[in-house]
This record gives sequence, C-alpha cells and structure tokens, in this order.
Amino acid sequence: MRIFRPCIIAGYFYPEALFRIKTTDKIICLTFDDGPDPSSTPVLLEILDRYKIKALFFCIGSRAEKYPDLVKRIIEEGHIMGNHTYSHLNGWSTSVKSYTRDVEKASALTSGKWFRPPFGRLRLLQCYRLKQKYKILFWDVMPYDFDDSFPREDSLRILLKKIRPGSVIVLHDRYRPDISNYVNQFIESAIRKGYRFVLPDQF
Repeated sequence: MRIFRPCIIAGYFYPEALFRIKTTDKIICLTFDDGPDPSSTPVLLEILDRYKIKALFFCIGSRAEKYPDLVKRIIEEGHIMGNHTYSHLNGWSTSVKSYTRDVEKASALTSGKWFRPPFGRLRLLQCYRLKQKYKILFWDVMPYDFDDSFPREDSLRILLKKIRPGSVIVLHDRYRPDISNYVNQFIESAIRKGYRFVLPDQF
C-alpha cells in the first residue's frame, strides 16, 4: 500500500510551509483539491453540512472562473477557499516567473491567502516568492483518492490508519460514483475516534 507523507522530506526544504498542525489535541483539517466541479462539489458540500464541518477548498483558478456559482456557494456555506494555481501547473517543470504569474492570476478567483502547489511540487525559489504573500499549506495524509485505479477501501484504510492529532488531510473534489459513501465513512469513523475538524485559521 502506498503511503506518502510529504512532510518527511519536503519539510526540510520548506520549513515555512505548513504540513501538520502542532498539537496533541484530536483535531484534523480537511482539505479538497482541484475543484470546483459541478458533479462533486455539491455532494461534498451536502456531506459537510450534514456533519457541520468546515473545510478548505483549494480551487483551480480556471475552474473557479468557469463555475462561479459553486465558488459562491463554498464561501456562503462558511468554507475557506485556497489557491491551487490557475492552470494546475507542475512547479518542477515551470519557470519561476510563469508559475508565480499563474498563481497571481488565480488569486482574485480563489484566494490571496492560502496556497497549495499542485502535485506538491514547488521549486525553492517559487516557494520563496510565494511565501511573501501566501500561507503555503501542504498535507500530512494523502489517500490517493485522485487515482481511479486505487481501491477506495485502501484509501479509506490509509485515512483511518494514518490520521493523528493535527493531521492535514487532502482529498480531491472530482467526481467518482462512490465519493459520497467514501467521504461519509471517513468522517463518521474519525468522529467516533474522537476527532473534530477545524479550519487553518482556527489554530
């Protein structure tokens, strides 16, 4: 089973970025990447509302521009928007100038505060430039829910095994037929374990 914690390696290179909340309290932060999506975002928002949970949605600028009503709904329902670049760029294969320009283009459509690099790939100079304006948030637990070939039961197993006090969890705002069951099962199991969900501004 694949387990990837970017904080193990990337934390040494990006000490100013946040990977996990420093706490012993049973709190976790739930984030969603790559939206908004007309098929999945409404489903996720309904689930979050059911459990009275607030999350951080790292939205792609071009998709936010295409679906402004979904962006409006995310904000109106009390969630936080994050910047995931305008074009979902890979920082390792993009120049610093092009990358930062793309992030700024997404800023007005998503967030001028929170940023997460797509794929978790960010050059050191890109990070240096972006940290002047943004709070850079990576993640602590990645269950590979973006991979259609990765079994949902394995994704759920990763989540339930690897969450710990302060975990920042990344899920993906994209449609899968089983997205509702999968997210519901995780939230209910986490709550039974005594965890509560918080937003980055709450720690």
